[in-house]
Amino acid sequence: MSSSRIEYSEKYADEENEYRHVILPKELAKTLPKTRLLSENEWRSIGVQQSRGWQHYAIHRPEPHILLFRRPLGTDPQTGAVDVELKRMALEEYKGQFGLRG
Repeated sequence: MSSSRIEYSEKYADEENEYRHVILPKELAKTLPKTRLLSENEWRSIGVQQSRGWQHYAIHRPEPHILLFRRPLGTDPQTGAVDVELKRMALEEYKGQFGLRG
């Protein structure tokens, strides 16, 4: 299956995590487990390409070809570890987008 047919959303966030969803071709999704989340090795092996730190966190049953991912704000995309300074900056950006201060 060509990974070029895999579509990636923009990232979106709340005060704890950043999120994105990945849309797989439906024929590829039919081959995946229906009752459990995928490990990083599993989703990488089917052609999903993302920086480090992303976790498949939920199954959207009406549309199982859409994989839902999250990672903590401030995750270093090269190491997958949370960096305190990156987290502070990401939280400030999130608050600024919604006019939140404090």
